[in-house]
Amino acid sequence: MRSRYRIERRGTLAGGAAFLLTAVAGARVPVAQTLDRVSFQTNWLAQAEQGGYYQAVAAGIYRRHGIECDLRMGGPQQNLAQLLLAGRVDMVMSNGFQALSYVRENLPFLTIAAIMQKDPQILMSHEEAGINGFEQMRGRPLLIGAGGRITYWPFLRAKFGFSDDQIRPYTFNLQPFLADKGAIQQGFLTSEPYSAMLAGAHPRVHLIADAGFPNYQTTIDISRRLVEQKPDIVQRFVDATIEGWAQYMRGENVEAANRMIMRDNPEMTAERIAYAVRVMNERGIVFSGDAETLGIGAMTDARWQSFYTIMRDAGAVPAGLDVKRGYSLQFVNKRVGLT
Repeated sequence: MRSRYRIERRGTLAGGAAFLLTAVAGARVPVAQTLDRVSFQTNWLAQAEQGGYYQAVAAGIYRRHGIECDLRMGGPQQNLAQLLLAGRVDMVMSNGFQALSYVRENLPFLTIAAIMQKDPQILMSHEEAGINGFEQMRGRPLLIGAGGRITYWPFLRAKFGFSDDQIRPYTFNLQPFLADKGAIQQGFLTSEPYSAMLAGAHPRVHLIADAGFPNYQTTIDISRRLVEQKPDIVQRFVDATIEGWAQYMRGENVEAANRMIMRDNPEMTAERIAYAVRVMNERGIVFSGDAETLGIGAMTDARWQSFYTIMRDAGAVPAGLDVKRGYSLQFVNKRVGLT
C-alpha cells in the first residue's frame, strides 16, 4: 500500500511566503521566498520532550530553511503508522521498534533520524527501599504497562533474570506507588519522578538505557516515496529540526517555544518543562554517544544492528529481519547542531 504524496508548495498568495533581502540597483528590497509545507505529527501531548520541534517553529528555523512546518500535537489512541499509510501526514515522531515493524510488515516507511540517543524510559523506586540497580529488582513486583511488556521488558527479562510473574498492571496512576514504599513502577525520566516529588515522595530513577537498552527514541519516520522524490526538502527539514533541538537543549531563546508548548498542553508548566530539560541534559538523552561527534539525530549501522540483535535474542522481534530496510543514514551524521 502506497502513501499519498502530501508535501505542498506554498507561495505568497497562500500566505506561506518568507522574505529574503536582495540587492537590486544598489538597494536592499524584500523578495518572496516560496516555502515547502511539511506536516509533522508528534507522538504525544506537547511537552519538553518535543521541544526542539517547537523551537524550530518559534525561532523561525524551519522558515529559514524554506519550510513551513505544520506541527501537529499527538495524543492517546493515535496510530502513527496508520497516519503515514493513509497519507494524512508527511512525517511522524516514533521510536526504533517502529522501524523494525516496517521491515517485519513490509511497509514502505523508514526512520531517517533519531533525536534521542537514549530512551528515557525508567523504572522508579523509593529512596527508602534502598534499591541501587536492576539486579535488586529481581523477584519484586513491578508495575508495567502493556506497551512496556513488548518493548523494554523482554530486554530486562533476558539481562537481569526477571520473570513475567513479577508484572503487575500499571494504569498510569501514581497513587499505588505513593502508597507503597516498596513499589517499583515504570515511567519516563522527564515526567513521573517530577510528579512523585511534587507529591512528597523521594523517587530513585533507574534509566533502562544505561543498562544497555539501545532503543532510539523520538525518531523521524517518513515514507520511502517522499525520500526518493523530495530528498532536498527532507534534508532541509531534518537540518532545521536538529538546529531547533540544539538551541532548545542549550536553552537559547526558548521562551517562545515553551509558551507554544504550554498553549497546546495547558497541563505543562514552566517548572515542569525546566525539570525535563535539566534531566535530559544530565542523563545525555539527546547529547550523548554518537551525537557528540556526528551531531544530534545521529544513527549508525552498528547501533541499529546491536538493537536488533539484542531484541531478537530477547524474543521481542523475529529472526531473519533485514534491519537495514527500516532506516536510512542519508540525512544525518553531518555534524549539524555541534558547536
